[in-house]
Amino acid sequence: MNRQKKLQQLFKAKAKKASAKLAPQKKDKYISKADRLKLTVETDQDSVSASES
Repeated sequence: MNRQKKLQQLFKAKAKKASAKLAPQKKDKYISKADRLKLTVETDQDSVSASES
């Protein structure tokens, strides 16, 4: 690999990393399957107790 190509590759890699840091993160925090089940059970219980009152 010649010197110019190697330098261009390094510059592109650095620019890509910099733009990735600036980009907004849209990914939500991971919630395990067990935690999701717990949340649904809790919300179901809350809605049942609210409708009984």
